[in-house]
Amino acid sequence: MKLPHLRLHWKSVLLFLTVAGPGIITSNVDNDAGGIATYSMAGAHFGYSLLWSLVPIMLALIIVQEMSARMGVVTGKGLSDLIRERFGVKITVYLLFAVVLTNFGNVIAEFAGVASSLEIFHVSKYLSVPLAAVFVWLLIVKGTYRSVEKIFLYACLFYLTYILAGFLAKPDWGTIGRNFVAPSFSFSSESMGMIIGLVGTTIAPWMQFYLQASIVEKNIALKNYRLARMDVIVGSFIVTLIAAFIVLTCAATLFKAGIRVETAADAAQALRPLAGKYTAYLFAFGLLNASLFAASILPLSTAFVVCEAMGWENGVDKKFSEAPQFYGLYSTLILLGAGIVLIPKIPLFPVMYISQVINGVALPLILVFMLNLTNNKKLMGEYVNKKGYNIIAWSTIVILVVLTVIYLGLLLGL
Repeated sequence: MKLPHLRLHWKSVLLFLTVAGPGIITSNVDNDAGGIATYSMAGAHFGYSLLWSLVPIMLALIIVQEMSARMGVVTGKGLSDLIRERFGVKITVYLLFAVVLTNFGNVIAEFAGVASSLEIFHVSKYLSVPLAAVFVWLLIVKGTYRSVEKIFLYACLFYLTYILAGFLAKPDWGTIGRNFVAPSFSFSSESMGMIIGLVGTTIAPWMQFYLQASIVEKNIALKNYRLARMDVIVGSFIVTLIAAFIVLTCAATLFKAGIRVETAADAAQALRPLAGKYTAYLFAFGLLNASLFAASILPLSTAFVVCEAMGWENGVDKKFSEAPQFYGLYSTLILLGAGIVLIPKIPLFPVMYISQVINGVALPLILVFMLNLTNNKKLMGEYVNKKGYNIIAWSTIVILVVLTVIYLGLLLGL
């Protein structure tokens, strides 16, 4: 009697695996060089005290990503395409400028992450960065969507190195539990700035464009919407779990020893004498994987955004001759991003920092566009936002706007 039930169960699992990918990949790419650096600093500077903040951040991420996934499945169009149709070309161009500028700063950061991670293994950036650039270029230009997605999903598995590093660091699980049960927060400028950094690095504007474009290119049918939503939820949970282990690894070692770091590479170097070379190597390998992963996705996301908005052909399944603007922009971003990292003594941190500022400013605006679209009955039909969902989504936007204002205030010293 149980056999039909088991068959149905496995059929559901297999169906989910055919749909899964966009949500899991998009969320995990956000654990890039900048993200790992931010989580490392949170653990090294504040110990376990900010771990609790990852839970509400995860819930906000699920809400935002679910809207993108739903729009992609229902309309079959990318986000920038819908914004152009609904709000006009002029507004879309302004939005494109902000997204491209932000993404370019992040592309530079990813190649800086490649250089930093391999320098720990005594590999010069003048070798590692060009090789990384060629690798990610060939991966997209010569691959198909199906083959690229498989590689990206395998890359997600390598984030498990941070979980292994976390256990090797021997964190105080009792203290971690107490911080979740009774969270504390200091209203100092430093801790407030870090909270804003955690939000900004977890929910980035490019993610909404890439997720929706991936769902459209994968041709996920409306009947599989619930599975696409589950893909988003699973991805959001995984990225939060990895982030938590990065924080607790640095809290258990660097914070305990009073060592402050400014980059993920700093954290990996400092872990060696405190938690052993294997923990340091796992941390550095995770940074390399994350940087390569994001160095592929961020230029790809930018190419999708621009080409959708301009009505140009786009997609990984198309050949270079079929989508010259798409591949041309992708190639240019990789070439310039890698080239800037190779400039001797280039000040990378100001570039990364400015990109995060633009991230924080652009995100609430993009969310307003998304809410307008997901509440459009003509566009979404019965899949418009429910009242309760709108309350949560608008609350998320208000919080993000407040955080952005505080962030800019801190930046300007107000």
